[in-house]
Parts: sequence; C-alpha cells; structure tokens
Amino acid sequence: MVSFTYTAADEEKSRGVRRMKRLATGLLLGVAAVYALATWARGAGAGGWAGYVAAAAEAGMVGALADWFAVTALFRHPLGLPIPHTAIIPTKKDQLGASLGSFVGENFLSADIVRGRLRGFGIARRLGAWLAEPAHAERVTAELATALRGALTVLRDSDVQAVVGEAITRRAEAAEIGPGLGKTLERVVADGAHHRAVDLVCGRGRDWLVRHGDSVMDAVQGGAPGWTPRFVDRRIGERVYKELLRFVTEMRDMPDHPARGAIDRFLRDFAADLQSDTETRARVERLKSELLARPEVQDIIASAWSSVRGLILAAADDDQSQLRRRARASLMSLGSRLATDERLQGKVERWAEDAAAYVVTTYRNEITSLITDTVAGWDADQTSKKIEANIGRDLQFIRINGTVVGALAGLLIYTVSHVLGA
Repeated sequence: MVSFTYTAADEEKSRGVRRMKRLATGLLLGVAAVYALATWARGAGAGGWAGYVAAAAEAGMVGALADWFAVTALFRHPLGLPIPHTAIIPTKKDQLGASLGSFVGENFLSADIVRGRLRGFGIARRLGAWLAEPAHAERVTAELATALRGALTVLRDSDVQAVVGEAITRRAEAAEIGPGLGKTLERVVADGAHHRAVDLVCGRGRDWLVRHGDSVMDAVQGGAPGWTPRFVDRRIGERVYKELLRFVTEMRDMPDHPARGAIDRFLRDFAADLQSDTETRARVERLKSELLARPEVQDIIASAWSSVRGLILAAADDDQSQLRRRARASLMSLGSRLATDERLQGKVERWAEDAAAYVVTTYRNEITSLITDTVAGWDADQTSKKIEANIGRDLQFIRINGTVVGALAGLLIYTVSHVLGA
C-alpha cells in the first residue's frame, strides 16, 4: 500500500485537532451539566426560567451529539460500533477516488474549459513579454544547452553513428548524382572557374618534371627495344623529356594553348553526357556505389557524428559561442514579436489551445485513472489519519456550532410552545 507521508507538521496539526476535540467535548459536558442543574431546579420549584434553560441545554446536547456522530463517522466507527454508513473515508476510499477522478475529468479535463482558460490567460502575449527580457532569454538558452548536453550524453555514439551512416548512405544511393554533377560542371566550365585548376596542375607538373628529369629519361630509356644502341636510347629520352617539359611549360604560360581548348571541350562534352547520356550516368552511379561501399568511405561517414557532437558540446558549454548567442537573439526576437504581433499571438494561442484540447481529450482516461489508482493505493487508516489531521480542527467547530445552534433552536421551540400553550 502507498500512503501519505505523515510529517512532523501533520503531527502538530493533530495536536491542534485534539485540543479542539477536548473543547467541543467540554462544551457538550457543560450543557449536560446545565441540563441536569436546570432540571433539578425546575423540580425544586425554582421558577419558569428553569424550564427555558433545561430546554436549551437539552437541545444543545442533542445537537452536539448529532454533530459528534457525523464528524466521527467520516473517519471511524463511532464508539467502535460497525454502524452502517460510518467510517466513510477508510471504507469508501476507493469510491471517493473514482468519484474524484470522474469529477476532475468532467469539470476540468474538458476541451471547451481548457480552451476558455487558455484564451483568457493570453499565453502568447505573456510568454512574448517574458522572453523579450534578456535575462529570461539567457535562462531559457542555458536550460536548452543543459538539455542538449544531457541528450548527447545519453545517446551512445555507436548507435548514432550507425543511424547517421545508414541515413547518409541510403540517401546517397537513392539520389542520382549524374545530372547534378553535369549541371555544376557545365556552370564551372562556362564561368572558366576550372582554369585555375588547370594552371595549378600545369605548374605543379612542370615543377615535378624539373626535379625528376633523370627519372623521366631513365623511364623512356628503359622502355626502348633491346637491339637499339644505348646512346640512341639516351638521345631519345632526352628528346622526349625536353618536348614534355616544353609542352607543359607552354600550357602553363599560354591561356589559349590548344590543349587547354581540348580540355574545355572535353569538360563541356562530359557535362552534357552526365545530364543526358544514359550510359555515362549509369557508369557514374556504379562508381558512386563502389565508393560508398568502400570501408574507408564508411569510416569517414561514421566519424562525422563524432565531429559534429564535439562541436555541439563545445558550443553548448560556451555561453559566448555563436550557437548560444544566436539562440538568445532568436528567443528575444521571438518574444518581441509575440508581445506585439496580434496575428502571431492568435496563431500561437490556437496552437496551444489545440494541443491542450488534444491532450485532455485523448488522455483524459489516463489522467483520471492516475487519480483513481493513486487513491486506491493509499493505506485506508493512514489516509484517514492524514486527512483528519488537516481538516479535523475545522470539523470540530461543527460540533461547537451544533451545540450552540441546537441550544438556541431548543430555546426557541420551547418558548414558542410555551407561548402557544399559554
């Protein structure tokens, strides 16, 4: 069983309840003593006043006893007797919980009631004014950063890497890259942006030839037939090297070199084939699939998450990072708009109303069952003790009021009866 936590404060309240019980009981004993004395005085011929006092005291005793019974019946059986419909809280706890759940569901978890309360609250305007304050925007940003760090800490890198890798690979395999590459290459060639790349290749190629001239000549000589004289091979190697060096140097220094024009034509034709030639596009797709399947590429894709995660964590920890500064600025801008833009306020309030209405209509049974199940799990005796400690002092005033009101009613009835009888 789950029960209330009976605290020191509850014990202090229980002592107050006991004091009020003694007061109410003392008042009952007081009117009983008055009734006994008044009855004795009337029998002893003390006069007509004794009858009035006795009637008032008698009615006061009846009222006190009736209210004592009613108050006691809430929490236990009066005098320990199993009288029906007593000890209501311990015996009817589950029914009370079910009734409370139904009451809450019908009167609080109603879509119309929730919409009305939110509409009157002006949530968008209030939220906007609150967010527009720099301190509040900073607080929200800090909380979001903390939540972000917590989420990234909970996530396992291996799981996220697998998901990211699969998503990137699946997206790359599903999208055909040929036409896009063709259009990009076409724009690059049209703008002449590739000329720098050609300049770089020619310059680096000439530098390499200058540094490795002997290697180039040796390679040419090594490919000559065995029956040719050695000096002929050497002359041929030198000639080939010089022509190659001259060709590369001219390409580097002459923007209108025929080879550069041939490269431009090749790139234009290739760009067109990438967009319209079925065979070229198929070859590019096969090459893409082969590259994606290589372990090195998959490792690069998987490691992307680690890099992104590190960047996000660093930005979240630094309150002066661009991420947090932009988040603060965005929140303040949103707050200013919400505080002044009535159209945006209407949209946000409608969203909030729809969301709240959806929650209360969809999960009403779950919410009310939470109340019902919680009350059902409470220990009956402890629940009764806890409730009595919190409201018992006020209930004792019912006993006191019953004594006083009963006495006044009894006096009035006796007086009216005596006057009419006279």
